[in-house]
Amino acid sequence: MVRWRSGTVTALRRQWTGAVELDVELPDGGTVRALAYPALVGRPEPGDRVLLNAGALLMGLGTGGYALVVALPDRLPPDPPQALNSRDAGHLVKARYTPLQPILLGVDEEASPHREVMEAADDLAGLPVVTADLHSALPAVLAGIHADAPAARVAYLLTDGGALPAWFSRTLAALGDHLVGTVTVGQAFGGDLEASTVHSGLLAARHVLRADVAIVAQGPGNLGTGTRWGFSGVAVGEAVNAVATLGGRPIGSLRISDADPRPRHRGVSHHSLTAYGRVALAPAELVVPDGLAPALAGEVDAALAPLTARHTVVRVPTDGLDAALRDTPVTLSTMGRGLDADHAYFLAAAAAGRHAARLLS
Repeated sequence: MVRWRSGTVTALRRQWTGAVELDVELPDGGTVRALAYPALVGRPEPGDRVLLNAGALLMGLGTGGYALVVALPDRLPPDPPQALNSRDAGHLVKARYTPLQPILLGVDEEASPHREVMEAADDLAGLPVVTADLHSALPAVLAGIHADAPAARVAYLLTDGGALPAWFSRTLAALGDHLVGTVTVGQAFGGDLEASTVHSGLLAARHVLRADVAIVAQGPGNLGTGTRWGFSGVAVGEAVNAVATLGGRPIGSLRISDADPRPRHRGVSHHSLTAYGRVALAPAELVVPDGLAPALAGEVDAALAPLTARHTVVRVPTDGLDAALRDTPVTLSTMGRGLDADHAYFLAAAAAGRHAARLLS
């Protein structure tokens, strides 16, 4: 459960959209790295006493390796400008019934300026939607889209399998106006628009953000147990079903690697095979980049063969994609490996983006 700590802020470090990194001195004299979300807890300053949830930090988790600020008990932030004692400012509760549940304005609820549009929205009208099981694929997919369609309006749906606050993602902060907006769906929050389901999030991307292409992937910090089903990214198969149900065009970004030391993730990751082979009941276009090393290409073809009864495997040329990946404003990294260390992974994601872009013409 929660491992509580209390300490004093000694320094502010990096800051990005929605998040502040801190140094916090503990009573025993040690210093820990902490992260605060000012919209939830207020903006810490040096000298403030903070209450921390230190579990992830003490466990040595990679992506989530921070102590998280729960409260500034001696300097509570003021109430929001609009009193949240009615539904006039929204009543969508996320991270529900946890101590830090935020109350937000849902894109489709009565008080939303987009209510009329969302009430009428029921179809994606063929919108290409790229689905990926890791947050690290997002900038690579986006690079592939904009390599061929630089003016394409791309929306991102952040699902709740990883970090719930969109503010945790430095990738999103760095992408800036490369996206027309982020929709946080399910229990995730902090996006430009809030949606309660993947379905309403997709409709918001199409009809409110007027996206030409959407990307669906969980936030950073996914959960995995090393088993076939115990991985939060398996929900990407459900995203395929949602896209198809609403009349969109699902495009599967495959998790391909010849660098991952774990056998279950080499070739096509078993997570992709489970998501697209077992969970996705609707057909999707699964993208394989041309130019993979022969041994890896053979592994990929063998792994995907059983999936072709339902899905279509699309081979996409990769000329120019390496340059597009190197030009992205984000430092590419997956499981601690950069572009050159796991080139096939990022190339596969970029190829999925390129395929989506080519459908626009």
